[in-house]
Parts: sequence; C-alpha cells; structure tokens
Amino acid sequence: MIAKISSGKSTAGLIRYLYDTKKAKDHTDPHLVASFDGFAPDPGRADDFTVTKKLLVADLDLHVKQAERLGRAPERHVWHCSIRAAETDRHLSDEEWADIARRIVAATGIAPADDPDGCRWVAVRHAPDHIHIAATKVRSDLRTARHWNDYFTADRELAAIEKEYGLHQVVRGDRTAAKRPTRAEQEKAKRANHDRTARERLRTTVRTAVAAATSTEEFIRLLQHTDGILVDVKHFPSGDVRGYTVALQGDTNGKQEPIWYSGSELAPDLSWPKITERLAATARTSHPWQMALAATEHIPHALTHDDPPAAQAHITALAETIDALPLLAPTLYEEQLRQAAAAFERASRSRIRARNEHAAWLRGAVQGMLRTPPPNSADGTLLALFLDTIVLAVTAAIRWHEVQRHDQQVAAAREALTYLQAAADQAATIPLTILARAAPVSVTAQLRYAHIVRVVLPEHAERILDTPDWGALAAVLARADEGGRDPAEALREAAGQRPLHDARRPARLLTWRIQHTTAQQSQTPQATPSVSSSVPPPDARRTRR
Repeated sequence: MIAKISSGKSTAGLIRYLYDTKKAKDHTDPHLVASFDGFAPDPGRADDFTVTKKLLVADLDLHVKQAERLGRAPERHVWHCSIRAAETDRHLSDEEWADIARRIVAATGIAPADDPDGCRWVAVRHAPDHIHIAATKVRSDLRTARHWNDYFTADRELAAIEKEYGLHQVVRGDRTAAKRPTRAEQEKAKRANHDRTARERLRTTVRTAVAAATSTEEFIRLLQHTDGILVDVKHFPSGDVRGYTVALQGDTNGKQEPIWYSGSELAPDLSWPKITERLAATARTSHPWQMALAATEHIPHALTHDDPPAAQAHITALAETIDALPLLAPTLYEEQLRQAAAAFERASRSRIRARNEHAAWLRGAVQGMLRTPPPNSADGTLLALFLDTIVLAVTAAIRWHEVQRHDQQVAAAREALTYLQAAADQAATIPLTILARAAPVSVTAQLRYAHIVRVVLPEHAERILDTPDWGALAAVLARADEGGRDPAEALREAAGQRPLHDARRPARLLTWRIQHTTAQQSQTPQATPSVSSSVPPPDARRTRR
C-alpha cells in the first residue's frame, strides 16, 4: 500500500473533488467508509447531495472556525491522505478500509487512539482500490495536531497492515533515496521527447564527474566542459567554494530562465560537502587497473568482516566504479552499463554514514583507470575480468543490504546486477572466442586438465566443466603449462584469490584470473598491488596539492 499526504486551505474544495463523478471519470459511487465519530453526514448516500455536502464541510470545519476567531487556526488547515492498494491485491471491503483509515489517523497523530480531542476526519471511497482521508488539523481543544513525520509513520503502519491483511508488501526505503521527478518534470520531458527528466539526466552527469574527478577543482572543470551543462559555483565571502548548481541548456521556466538544481536536489550524496569528503578520501596508485581489480575483489570480504560504516564506504566506492564503467566500455554494451549505474545509484546510500577512507584505494584506482589504458589486454580480457569481479561485488552488496534490511537498496542492486551480468556476458564473448581458437587443446589434454579441476576444485568441478567456457579455461591452463607453470597450482592460485561460491560463471572467472596472472608474469617484474588493508597509509590519502 502507498500513502500520499498533502495539506490544503479549503475543506470544501477537497470534499467537492472526492465526491465529483463528472470531471473525475474514474470516481464511481463515492461514499464514506469511516469518520471521526461514525455519524458524519454522507453526501454519497443522501437524498439531497448539495445540502449534505455543506453539512459535512461544516462538521469538519467546526473547530477550525472556532480557532479562527481566536486567531489560532493554521493557514493550511486541511490534511489529505490517499491510500492505494497494489494492483495485485484483492478488493477490500468498506469495513476493512474503515479499519485501515482509523489506524492511519491514529498513527499519524491526526486522531490518536483513545484521544477524545483528536481532529475531525472522514474516509471517502470512490474506487475499488483506494480511499481518501480528509481531515482538519485543529483538535477539539483548539490546538493544532502534532503530525510531524506523518508520511513516515503512515508508511510504517501500512507495512504492518500489509502483513496482517495478507496484501502485497511494498519495498520501502529509509529516506535516503534521490528525490523523484515531479509530474510536471515528467510531462515536460515527454513533450521534449526525452526518456528521462532534466533532474535525472543531470544526476547521471554529476555522478559520472564525481567518479572521474581527482579533486573538487577538477570536478567543477569536468562539469563546465560537458556539452549542454550550465554550472554556477557559489562562493563564501572568503572566496572558498560554498556549493554549486547545475542546469541543462534549453531547460527553462516560464521566464525563459535556466532551471537550476543544487547537488543535494539531485541526490543526497551529491551535495558539495559530501563530494568534497569523498574526493578527499582517495589514494594514488601507479598500477590503477591491477589495484582496481584487487580492491574490487576485496569488497565481498570487507562487507562480511568490516563494521557497517566501513562496509558502506566500500559500497559507495563500488557505485562510483559502476558510474565510471560507461567511460571505459565499448559502445556495444555501454548502454547496459549506464542502466546499471542508474539502478545501483539507489543502492549506494543508506542511513549508515560511510567512513570513506576505507575505500580510498578503489576510488583512486578508478580515477587512474580513466587515464590509463588497460595493460596487456588488447583483446578486452582485463575489462571482462573487471566486470565479472564487479558482478561478484554487487552480489555481496545485495547480501549486505539484506542483512541491514535495506529493502529499496536490495531491489536496486538486483536490478543493476541484471544489467551488469548482461554487459559482462557481452564483454566476454570475443576474448573467450580468441582464447579457444588461438590455443586449441587436444582431447587428451582436456581430459588431463579436467582431472586437475576435479582434484583441485571438487565442489565446483561440475559447474566448471559443463559450460561453454570450459574450452577457454582449458586453453589458458595449456598456455600456463607450456610456460612452465604447474596447471594445478595456477588453478589453485586463481581460485584462492576469492571464493567462487557467488560466481555465476566460475570457469570464465578462472580463465580471466589465470590469463591475467600469466600475462603479468611474462612482463618485466614489478610490484604487484595488493589490498591487505582497506585503509591506505595517511600519506596516500591526500588528493589536493
């Protein structure tokens, strides 16, 4: 069930709308299902509709008029709450809707249970799947109702109602979601033939700039050099940056002025202080691709063993990594990665405050990746490995959010996972084909390597051998064998980097790991990055010079 709550100035106007069947074609048989005293006049069941409607308005406004004479009535004295059931829910009876209405006015503070001075209210039903509660905010003791956080308390009560009535249980949030586009914004985008509103397009642009920037100064420069984006930087009298606003060229109001959005209006984590905090927690690395792989592979372990603020930091950095992926990927699956980034955006935040220094290595590595071509990977193997590693990290993020009971974040991460898996599959196609064709393995050798798989990884053997990816894995095992590496040791080392239980395609993941390790060892020896600790040393955290 979903509740929508608003305030207004006219009781008569709201009652007129609720009982209207001419302009509102979807209103059928409007009638009361409950009221503050059980005896409120019902225009929908009266012989004289007009007179009864006036009586109902007068009943609801009684204490408002009394408070007005004392100068104590609130200007917006009308409280309006609509409650809608899910399409898949059964049709509730009038008695059931009446019970739901009473529980909502009690939970929100409009008419608390056993409070004789509660506000006056009625519940009107004019459709099978929803009701409207119309109330006036002045109590019989002429005090204004205390209904702060009414949306939150109503939503919490509806969650309990859904369980008790056996209704569809809505995925609920923790009030950290980005603000949804208004209906006006959606209609404006539709008229302009855009599939997303200006707010949503700007949110994507700003998030990508945050992922790519190495400092707040560069973040502003990236926005200023983005086609179609207007940027206005706000300063304190001292000259320090106070904040920023952005607008789309051509997106104007009635006065033909740009419609500006502050960072916090795009998403809670895009405010200037939040961006400054995240960019300050960045560690530099001379091997960004290798470090990004190591840091991303570390995420499942960190989400299992670190405390919640550190775990939240890893998820925040993972979201920034996903934001950057469209800049790294071929156009073939770029759009899927953009959709993954848009979906995972909701999974990147929770009420847990992130300690961003715990994800400094990954954040710095991603910034370096955008400026450094992938080493030894002309065929796309390294990017394919990175995508499969991100899939594992997102799977771990889903589990962590489930444990924390972050319902909306779980749903968002699952949606993102679908897009990421599709992109990873496309990224793997060419490298796997090249591997299998470039180094065909004889039947005898395949049987030998299959035996090694069964010995080294018995719990995963069937999942590895009974897939189309086995040919490519056998090829890289043969290549390692020819280069003097023990195939069993190569397989054991690759599997030991991180557990394979969450791997959707374990043979493919092992192929990437062995291929990547073999390529590294064939080059001039150099320091191999590792993430033994998720927190970098203090001298590695600075981003500003």
